[in-house]
Amino acid sequence: MVQAPDGTTLLVDAGPDLRAQLLAHGIGRIDAVLLTHAHADHVMGLDELRIMNRIMGRALPLYATAPTLEDVERRFDYAFRPATPGFFRPALEAHEVQPGGTVTIAGFEVRLFSQDHRVVETLGIRIGGFGYSTDVVEMPEAGFEALEGVRDWVVGCFQRKPHPVHAHVEKVIDWAGRLRPARTVLTHMGPDLDWAWMRGALPMGMEPAFDGMVLETA
Repeated sequence: MVQAPDGTTLLVDAGPDLRAQLLAHGIGRIDAVLLTHAHADHVMGLDELRIMNRIMGRALPLYATAPTLEDVERRFDYAFRPATPGFFRPALEAHEVQPGGTVTIAGFEVRLFSQDHRVVETLGIRIGGFGYSTDVVEMPEAGFEALEGVRDWVVGCFQRKPHPVHAHVEKVIDWAGRLRPARTVLTHMGPDLDWAWMRGALPMGMEPAFDGMVLETA
């Protein structure tokens, strides 16, 4: 998630353990939701947003591409119906976005770009000097252009060897070498990527993420 100094919070994706993560890190506010794509590990926590409806006192705007909205509206159709008193089910308002432009979400200026996840296109995001690229195996040139000059980049890296739908270590190192961010943080790591090994094996300026990690960026 992305949080502004005034507490405004944009949730990017809603994984199955969303409730546990919110409780563990004391998150009591979500102003909007942005989905990168509709795979289960990125959307199956949407049902847990009903407590945020109660806290915020309103439906939450949810931003995604047309294919992603079509998928989640089918699986979570009840969440897109008119809100009920007490929010006993989640209440979400769908907003379609497209890669290749910038959209204002909860006060954040979010630049969106398309990424190749092989089986589906995913959204990459850039907010100021921060970039986020999960679930990507090939980065289109438009993605590199959107990320040019990024200071802090969080990028998915699944394993050491090449993978059909996720980037592997060598590829992410090559990407970081091209973009040259001050800090590159690897996320969405598979079980064969030992955290301690990653700390020692990655080039300077690159590191593995961990649960609860906080990046201060501009």
